[in-house]
Amino acid sequence: MTARAPGKHAFVFIFITVLVDMIGFGIIIPVMPQLIMQLTGQSVENAAVLGGLLMGTFAFTQFICAPIIGGLSDRYGRRNILLFAMLGFTLDYMIMGTATSFAVLFIGRMLSGVFGATYTTANAYIADITDAKDRAGRFGMMGAAFGLGFILGPAIGGVLGDVDPRYPFFAAAALAGANFIYGYFILPETLSAENRRPFRIRRANPFGSLIQMHKYPVVFAMLAAAFLFFLGHAAFPALWTYFSTLRFDWTPRDIGISLMAVGLASAIVQGGLTRIVVAKIGEWKAFAIGFSIAALAYVGYGLVSEVWVFYVIMAFGSLSGIGGPAMQSICTRLVPANSQGELQGAMSSLQSLSMVIGPLTLPLVFRYFTTDEAPVYLPGAAFLLAAVLTVMALIVGLSSRGKDTTTLKNAVPAEAE
Repeated sequence: MTARAPGKHAFVFIFITVLVDMIGFGIIIPVMPQLIMQLTGQSVENAAVLGGLLMGTFAFTQFICAPIIGGLSDRYGRRNILLFAMLGFTLDYMIMGTATSFAVLFIGRMLSGVFGATYTTANAYIADITDAKDRAGRFGMMGAAFGLGFILGPAIGGVLGDVDPRYPFFAAAALAGANFIYGYFILPETLSAENRRPFRIRRANPFGSLIQMHKYPVVFAMLAAAFLFFLGHAAFPALWTYFSTLRFDWTPRDIGISLMAVGLASAIVQGGLTRIVVAKIGEWKAFAIGFSIAALAYVGYGLVSEVWVFYVIMAFGSLSGIGGPAMQSICTRLVPANSQGELQGAMSSLQSLSMVIGPLTLPLVFRYFTTDEAPVYLPGAAFLLAAVLTVMALIVGLSSRGKDTTTLKNAVPAEAE
């Protein structure tokens, strides 16, 4: 079974894996406040604090585990790690769905961070089965899975949560379990024996994997750019609800509709447009255009005063989705086959770290610029800061372009270890 060459089912499984991961993430969002209040007896304000603790724990666990999972996939293969994650998610959602205390829910979110770290392996699998010239399009499809999952997840969770706040967890468990069974019977291994390398803990940690990437100057610069970009992008999960409520007096329904719109636009751009644009203009131009659009969109969010303009900016900003896959494609092209998991582990760790730092800092900027002590009343100040971070990311990334001497036909060969 594992000797079978990857076919269309392999990519379908990876796509569904990421989709199920995001549906599972989004499906519990509408019911988390209600479940936390049910378990703790706390008010909604205190439940929000506890919910923030759960988000930070989830992100921090991913930060620690992503390079470990990536390194294990380089040693033991992609298939085993991916199936491990699906089985783990199945059990984890069951644990959270039957939680009788906040402590159990906390443990469940920690486990979610561990199993969610296998997104690094999913990206490495894509790099294994895809020609270099087609990788940006495939990574764009992974972005589309994220967007589609964020459309379906909150919608399903809202419907099931109206019946019982625990039902969404059981639905997520069923989805993960079904994907585990599907993958067990059809998913081939893609990492050949000669491309595997020993697992070393000194490399399989957030900082060790980054140190290893230092040998690839362009990749290391792009990782720095990725961190700055992710840090700015953290303004969305950290502030979207609070900013829109304050600025436009939006209800939860309005916020839900806006999130579905963002997810839909992201799915369209990353699932369809990215592959076309990158093939036409190249990776570096797509990276530059995507990050430039993101920066302009953040400025728009920071200064917007009308709801209809807000939605126009959302549509325009979705075009920035071509930048991330192009950046991923550049990095995977410059890293050998036996280090793809390590690369994706470093990338995911940086994203997770940004999701620890961002929600702790950007809301402070938001709060300060809505108080009397601020020199100017500016609720969107955090989005303007996100724009600055994105411009810095663009500059850092483009500064390494001259060192990219490889081409799509001249990828780095696998290292012998």
